[in-house]
Amino acid sequence: MDNRAGEMMVFVQVVEAGSFSEAARLLLMTPSTVSKLVARLETRLGVRLVERSTRRLVLTKEGEFYYERSQQLLADLNETEQQIAQGGAEPEGMIRVSSSVTFGVAALEPILPDFWQAYPGIVVDLSLSDETVDLYLDRTDVAIRVGKLADSNLIARKIGTTRRRIVASPAYLEKWGVPETPEDLLRHNCLGFNFRRANPVWPMREGGRIVERMLSGSLLVNNGETIRRMAIAGVGIGRIADYHVRGPIARGELIELLADSTVSDFDDINALYRGAQLMPARVRAFIDFTVPRMQKFLAGEPLGDTIAANT
Repeated sequence: MDNRAGEMMVFVQVVEAGSFSEAARLLLMTPSTVSKLVARLETRLGVRLVERSTRRLVLTKEGEFYYERSQQLLADLNETEQQIAQGGAEPEGMIRVSSSVTFGVAALEPILPDFWQAYPGIVVDLSLSDETVDLYLDRTDVAIRVGKLADSNLIARKIGTTRRRIVASPAYLEKWGVPETPEDLLRHNCLGFNFRRANPVWPMREGGRIVERMLSGSLLVNNGETIRRMAIAGVGIGRIADYHVRGPIARGELIELLADSTVSDFDDINALYRGAQLMPARVRAFIDFTVPRMQKFLAGEPLGDTIAANT
């Protein structure tokens, strides 16, 4: 008789309990039974999942992968049974979402009230950071990524494309002058990012070719929201996504610089998630609800008063 779901449940309990004996106590089994079930699972898979020692259990690379997938499959199974028992009720449970600070504040947060109106049983665990998260290690269901994607087995659903714009406040330009060429930026306070994947150069078009200028300034920060605020405050010049500065530009708080030199400075924005066939209903509901609305936002269509106040 096939009891793979039972084996998964035992393995997950062993990992989370940290020992065979504690898992056996929680499962009302004997330690030898739990050990035999995990050993049988390893034999069937043909790989070692757990490195055993007298002090603690350590997952192998294959064990980490199997643990993550087992958690997801067991959650899907529980959710399916709950929905059937409740007569096909709406999706519920927690989803973990990661987004860059600027895009999360401007495009995702304003959508959430309407999302909860449609799916009141779903809890959104939202983390805003411009650092790249590992969906498997951080147990993240959906990640909104800005920029080039690395090769992976994740599924990407494109939200759109944004152009980066170089901006400064009228007060800064009055004090320090307006840069007329990309080379002029070398004499200005250019605000930058400090996270590991940040590109320390600004690509710009000069004489029909793309030139990458290595620039520096008085601020390095891990999110575009701070750069936007500092630029508005007159601290320096920022290079920020179009969706994040179009409001301040329209209100005269920021002025775009060197627009002809940044026409090729684009970034794709994607929603990343794990395999579509194993996707819980709550995650599918979140993606299907939010992605079309974020696409409209990138296209310049307003999503409400909250966005107007933040862009």
